[in-house]
This record gives sequence, structure tokens and C-alpha cells, in this order.
Amino acid sequence: MRIDIITVLPELLVSPFAHSMMKRAQERGLLEVLTHNVRDYTPYRQAQVDDYQFGGGAGMVMMPEPLAILIEKLQSERKYDEVIYMTPDGDLFNQKAANTLSLKENIIIICGHYKGIDDRIRQHYVTREISIGDYVLSGGELAAAVVVDAIGRLLPGVLNDEMSALFDSFQDGLLAPPVYTRPADFRGWVVPDILLCGDPKKIDDWRQEQSLKRTAERRPELLKGLE
Repeated sequence: MRIDIITVLPELLVSPFAHSMMKRAQERGLLEVLTHNVRDYTPYRQAQVDDYQFGGGAGMVMMPEPLAILIEKLQSERKYDEVIYMTPDGDLFNQKAANTLSLKENIIIICGHYKGIDDRIRQHYVTREISIGDYVLSGGELAAAVVVDAIGRLLPGVLNDEMSALFDSFQDGLLAPPVYTRPADFRGWVVPDILLCGDPKKIDDWRQEQSLKRTAERRPELLKGLE
């Protein structure tokens, strides 16, 4: 999978992809993440990529021309399955969306900045708009990193145990059950006996029961989708 990220601050995206699973995914050739500074593609002086809003109003807007030049350059080199814009008014990102996007081959992600991007880019280039929550960040870079991480870890070969992702929270519409490791008795706080019984069927039943219980307590609205 290849993901091209369009940004005015590529420096913000160095660390998230230089460690842990994202680093491993790239080293194994399973994921390629490239950042592109939109300032390198502007025809305007002093690397200008933003301007005042038509009609007045506080905040600058990312200009359409630099974005269009860069998007069209990328699209001339390969076919992209999605052109995603990270925006607070996009569709709320969830595990189902991550699963779907992990099956794609090439993706462009546009990171907004200032008051966002000229809406003509959204109308003519963007195929999908994504939000990671009902709040506003300084720019789309951190949100893009979240999306790439959620997608990247699902690629076959990224996780050392590929079955692990199947039991993550939200994969089956439920929150994950509690987990424990050694020692079995820590300061008198003991691991539930069922997990030490050695019976896989009983353990699976307990985990399913705990998932339902935890979901009902913390995210009851998720259970409505399972009815």
C-alpha cells in the first residue's frame, strides 16, 4: 500500500511513521508513506499557499491552485483509490472505515490547515472526507497520522501475530475484554480463575461475556447496531 500525504508541515509527520509498527511495515515493504509539502508546488511568490476568504471572515484558506497542481501530478503517476480530506465535518472515522481503507492500494490524504481548503478542491478532487472526532485540531497532520496507523496495522504481515487485530475493540462491534499477563497474583490482585483453567471454549465464552458487559457499561450505543 502507498499513502501520499499532502501537507504544509511535513515535519509533523516524521515521528509517527519512524517507530514501532509503522516503521516495521515500511521496512518490510508492506506500506509506503510519502509526505509532500504543498509549498513546493505553489506558483506564487514566497511559497504562498493561503489567502483571505472571499466574503470576509477570520482565518486564511488554503488556495486551490497549489493543491490541484500537486494532486494532478500524483494522479498522473499512478491511479489512486481514494483522495481523502481530513476535516472536522467529515465522516467519523471508525474501525469499519479502517478495515475498508486497508484493502486499497494507493491513497492520497490532504491535511487541511488554517480555516481549511478551498471548497472547489473538495468538490472536484476529494472522494472521501474523514474526521477523527468532534473537535478541531491546528491542522490535519495528526489526524492523518491516526488514520494511517489504524490502516497500516491491518496490512497482512505488519503485526507479528496477525490474529491479534481480529480481537481488537470494535472489530466485532464490541469493546475488547480485559486482558492480563504474569504474574497471576500481583499484590493480592489475582487474574480471574477462568483464564487459568486451560479450557479454550470456557475462556472464549468468558471473553465474549466480558466484551458485552464492558460495551454495555461504557458504550451502550454500540449494542444497538448488533440487535
